[in-house]
Amino acid sequence: MGPEVVYLVIGVGLLLATVMPHVLRHRALSAPMVVLSFGIVAGVVVPGEDPISPVLNARATAHLAELCVIVSLMGVGLAIDRPLHWRTWAPTWRLLAVAMPLCIAGVALLGWWAMGLTVAGAVLLGAVLAPTDPVLASAVQVPPPTGEGDAMVPEEDVVRFALTSEAGLNDALAFPFVYLGLFLLGRGPIDDWLTQWVLWSLLGKLAVGAVVGWFAGLGLGRMAFRGSIRTLRLAEIGNPLFALAATFAVYGLTELIGGYGFIAVFAAAVGMRSVERGHGYHKELHQLIEHLETILTLGILLLLGAAMSAGLLLELSWTSVAVGTALVFVIRPLCAWISLWGSTELVGHERFAVAAFGVRGIGSVYYLAYALSSEYVAEGLELWGVVTFTIVLSVIVHGIAATPVMRWLDDRRVSPPKA
Repeated sequence: MGPEVVYLVIGVGLLLATVMPHVLRHRALSAPMVVLSFGIVAGVVVPGEDPISPVLNARATAHLAELCVIVSLMGVGLAIDRPLHWRTWAPTWRLLAVAMPLCIAGVALLGWWAMGLTVAGAVLLGAVLAPTDPVLASAVQVPPPTGEGDAMVPEEDVVRFALTSEAGLNDALAFPFVYLGLFLLGRGPIDDWLTQWVLWSLLGKLAVGAVVGWFAGLGLGRMAFRGSIRTLRLAEIGNPLFALAATFAVYGLTELIGGYGFIAVFAAAVGMRSVERGHGYHKELHQLIEHLETILTLGILLLLGAAMSAGLLLELSWTSVAVGTALVFVIRPLCAWISLWGSTELVGHERFAVAAFGVRGIGSVYYLAYALSSEYVAEGLELWGVVTFTIVLSVIVHGIAATPVMRWLDDRRVSPPKA
């Protein structure tokens, strides 16, 4: 495949990404579905060998997906305007502390029992499929900042808030369990590294990332909005590149000192937003991030679709299909429902919506590519097959369901049913 063909495919794919969100607005069809389908067709009709397979280019895939994830996390954090508090974020903590570990355990158990994976491979599969990604079903996201001082998510719209904040945090919280799978693969007896994993990989790196990100976000926000030096008050100048500068600086600093950069970027964005919640500068920052996020996300889906038609699913078995289907339709909904049981913030139909929309996406691509570029995994092709199938299934199912379900929830919120 010549470079001119690659440019053509990417150009047409991004053109679709530009047009489709407006064409498909309020319809039960999403831009990711269209771009993924175009990638599959392009992989079939374009001649030549496949140079972009994530299997052959795991390190490059990991870096591209990493860039996409950190940009997405900045966008998600800037969109959230609910004060960070134990009570107001209660649904999020429930989803992270209960639903996520249960999902990892459920997928790992099925991977070991049904697919015949090793324990290490099964744990890795559970961890890779743990992160959620509402960017691929934008109807379930909180709305972006309006710049009019009223961008806070309405107190009653807990569904969008819970799904968005969960996705902002579980991208980082999946990392310890990815490390657990890698440690099981190559670190020898569990007694040799269990303490290190618990104290550092599970607790220490998360704490470093959260603390560095939060205080960096507060500092950057105060500089941009309230800086004593006028030339540093970027909110008055209005340069949206500040969002990218903050993203890369916070991520790089946190990774350099050993913390999890994903949680740091999200915490920094939430901290920046908390300094001046209703300022119009947030809208400018979010718009730049949103454009870049769209290009990266749909670009990865385009490449993933092309790789699928070139053989990425060759190792997909019926048991792998069963595991991916079980995650989307049974494991995630059941685990999230259990975690939200007794929640006073959500009524029954809202709990159902939060439980159902655990969208899988770019985070899973990153984690699997990272794992396979870090350690030899004999089951790597099989893992790519089930992860790719699950992402495609999630994009289709949630892409079709998101708009009508959220519209139904909004209608019930405006006109609640009579008792």
